[in-house]
Amino acid sequence: MSETQVRKGDTMDPKSIRELTQKANHVRQHVLEMIHAAGSGHPGGSLSAVDFTVALYCNHLRFKPEDPKWEDRDRVYWSKGHIAPLIYAINHEVGYIPESELCTLRQLGSPLQGHPAADKCSCLEVSSGSLGQGLSIAVGAAIGLRMDKTPARVYCVMGDGEQNEGQIWESAMAAGHFKLDNLCAVLDLNGLQIDGFTEDVMNIEPVAEKYRAFNWNVIELDGHDMQQCVDAFEQAKAHKGAPTVLVATTVKGKGVSFMEDVAGWHGKCPSDEELQIALSELRQEAASL
Repeated sequence: MSETQVRKGDTMDPKSIRELTQKANHVRQHVLEMIHAAGSGHPGGSLSAVDFTVALYCNHLRFKPEDPKWEDRDRVYWSKGHIAPLIYAINHEVGYIPESELCTLRQLGSPLQGHPAADKCSCLEVSSGSLGQGLSIAVGAAIGLRMDKTPARVYCVMGDGEQNEGQIWESAMAAGHFKLDNLCAVLDLNGLQIDGFTEDVMNIEPVAEKYRAFNWNVIELDGHDMQQCVDAFEQAKAHKGAPTVLVATTVKGKGVSFMEDVAGWHGKCPSDEELQIALSELRQEAASL
């Protein structure tokens, strides 16, 4: 095993891993139902990021739904803000958003905007959607929290397409320079962006080596293996003297056979029939867990 791959620590109770996997399945169903109700949205990148997001929020993150601005909360910055359906679904799962609001996605007057609006949802740190900006915000937050000497950690969820943005690499350089070990970024490496395969649009590989060159601790993992996701966040928290990036290899549209690895599902709403097929597949999977 390469030193850059995730290393298992204390293996989690298989029952707990199964429960997290069941939550991930439930979140995927909510994502699809929300997008279908809205008539628009981004299923592909939402579905690829579900598993590590569930591992982060349901096993690792420090927060208080009853006190969204608790001073010592961990901060999550969604650089790939277009995966708003997942952002809202996971925040429902942990108690921030009532289920009755989920299917108001993108409706006039709904707090659940098509891209995250922090003035509408107390569970959000900042509004986002302009790709490439999230990591620089997270770096600033990590510096500030370290100056305040708080135990809070900072997480930033990025897409692989936005690695084309120069602002990402300015931020990566700063994080490495300042040795921000309270910062953990997650790179959703699903290989697709709106215009096609990332290797064709603007090849970012070897992306793990690039982050190492910027003095980051790099952990490579299967972003759909729940045990690996859990272990990776624990290892990131334990690592001192450098920021950590989890390079999570994923499948765009994960969990729905006709969406997987298809660029066209980056931002497309399923039809009535497609929704029922997708939900049926997910429910069959849930029954087997």
